[in-house]
Amino acid sequence: MEIENEEPPCAGQWFSFWIAGAKGKTKIEARVDAKRIFATECADHPCHALIQIPAGAENRTLRISATDAAGVTCEQRLTIQAGKPRPELTALMPENVQAADVARFPTMTGWFAPLLLAKLLLKVIISDVFGQYADRRLISAALDRISTKGLRLRTDISRVVQDETGAVWFDYVSDLGDGFDATYAIAYLLAQPELQVKGCEYPLPRGNLVVMGGDQVYPTATRDDYTVKMRLPYSLALPDQGGKSHPLILLIPGNHDWYDGLVSFLASFCRNDPTAIGDWQTRQQRSYFATKVSDNWWIWGIDIALVRDMDQPQADYFVAIAKAMPQGANIILCSAEPGWYKAAEESGSFRTLSYVSRIADHAKDEHGNKKDLRIPLVLSGDSHHYARYVGGGAHYITSGGGGAFLHGTLELKPEIEARWLIEEHDEPVTLALETCYPTRAESERLLDGNTNFGALNPGLTWAWASLYLAYSFALTSLHTAWLNWDVALIEFLILAGGVWAYVRYQERYSSFKIIAAAAAQAFAHMAVIVGISVLAWWIDERVLSPLLARWHLHWHWLFWLVYLGAFVFTLGRWAAGHVFGWSLLITSRTLDMNHKDAFSAMRLDSHRHFLRLRIRGDTVTVFPIKLDEVPGRNGWRFNPPGERHLSVFSPAVELRPELIEQPIEIRVDHESTATTQVKAPGELPPDAR
Repeated sequence: MEIENEEPPCAGQWFSFWIAGAKGKTKIEARVDAKRIFATECADHPCHALIQIPAGAENRTLRISATDAAGVTCEQRLTIQAGKPRPELTALMPENVQAADVARFPTMTGWFAPLLLAKLLLKVIISDVFGQYADRRLISAALDRISTKGLRLRTDISRVVQDETGAVWFDYVSDLGDGFDATYAIAYLLAQPELQVKGCEYPLPRGNLVVMGGDQVYPTATRDDYTVKMRLPYSLALPDQGGKSHPLILLIPGNHDWYDGLVSFLASFCRNDPTAIGDWQTRQQRSYFATKVSDNWWIWGIDIALVRDMDQPQADYFVAIAKAMPQGANIILCSAEPGWYKAAEESGSFRTLSYVSRIADHAKDEHGNKKDLRIPLVLSGDSHHYARYVGGGAHYITSGGGGAFLHGTLELKPEIEARWLIEEHDEPVTLALETCYPTRAESERLLDGNTNFGALNPGLTWAWASLYLAYSFALTSLHTAWLNWDVALIEFLILAGGVWAYVRYQERYSSFKIIAAAAAQAFAHMAVIVGISVLAWWIDERVLSPLLARWHLHWHWLFWLVYLGAFVFTLGRWAAGHVFGWSLLITSRTLDMNHKDAFSAMRLDSHRHFLRLRIRGDTVTVFPIKLDEVPGRNGWRFNPPGERHLSVFSPAVELRPELIEQPIEIRVDHESTATTQVKAPGELPPDAR
């Protein structure tokens, strides 16, 4: 057994080390001189640990000791050096990053922090109200002065992305740029030269193209957030290899990319000169793209933000591309939202999907003959789960597992009726749910995490406690009466109205179910407020007021407020977390509501996934790849430049990706209808391996 480290410990900074050669559970302890500063038990091998060295500890001795299950003990003594300022996260690169920097990387977003909620609400309002009057897509298109012929030539990347056999391998990933561990785990898998996936009998080669399907950063889009949460992990996963050719990245924006009006997205990824993200490079000038990847296959990425119908320059762009495409070409359509989820309501995202699909369907050559373009595969993110619907000869796949918090699959309908590329008098197409990940049963189990809502979201429970204090203060009216029930009724109505407005905004509709759920939650909160008020009044009547009367003293309103605060910020805060958490759990599990809030509250970074796709001839094969658990902050091992095979950080315990389902082979037959089927790896033709 041996204790290893890359850099010496420095005062006031993080220090990274690991235990190699241990057997079984290992006890680790760190002391500065005689004072213990760290202790843990580790079951992984090698055992990796991050500790923070106390400030002012330079020239003192750090003693690390470890004892494994076999009773073997080892110890290492290191002299603590004076701390040197580390670069800001925005200045980190593969060349200057150190092992202990991983402790500073972002964790999963706390969506229920009151300040963040207020900030997001303001950005949503600004984006919704003013975005349509300052649509930067129009400016971007106006500045992209290129002829129609040049536009079509620019879309051809087939020579870059095809391998020596003529096959095209590319990856689809969406909803990334949140916590480092989840985002980097997927970036690490994408970066490996080949990937051995459980369920595949042969390794899958790295894609020459990565398509990012929206929401590249959370919670808001700023240059710094793009740098730290998206570009940094991908650069660390695949640093610049110094070659002449680079794998490509194409991106479409999601709603979070639009929160600043698309300013940072366009500045970061849509330039005339390629933008390097490690060894990957961008290659687009607008927030949408059409790209030719083989003689008969194209990928279209559309920007659906802000409006119910596609903006005119974007529509003109795809019309121009469609006119130049060969007869019978196939399109893989990528959208930032799974519009088919809301097909029955004909939501804005579904209308935009339908619109661009009709552009392809109505494309004609110079003689007026239909191009017979097909869309056999539609990809989307936004919902952070995997789901595959099939209907009308096409597959509709949601894959939003690139790094953001997990969404469950409880809200998915077994069947969806969609008016997709049909005439008004035709019957809707039925889309059937074939596979989802996580499963509904697993999603229900994960919901139990909301019983710990208060501990996971302390900021919101403090906000609820503050509201409790104001309500209790008004309700007790300086303890001069029993309770002011008229005030209680008004408070209940205000509280119920506020909860209803919030849920209605989240669900995008109102119903008796939503009103009843809002009233029930408001009643539970009011029950806590009344209970706290009664308890405070009872203790005052029995204990405090007699003492004050004996000393000829009276309550001042400020002291009464402080007295109530002692109850609401202890019992009340605890109860508020349980009321809100159980409300999310019950409504999500039984009333088909609050699914996004119930899962965002838990900030789960498990159940990561992405798609690896292969195009050859008239067939595209989709390999949906999952990673059930990602390494924790202690699960990454730093690879020094001299020992670096590829990635800067590698998992201390080897990642084990698996197939979500067997590969989906989509073969397009233009003489009849598209045929699609799921095939086991052993059934695929030899040239598909």
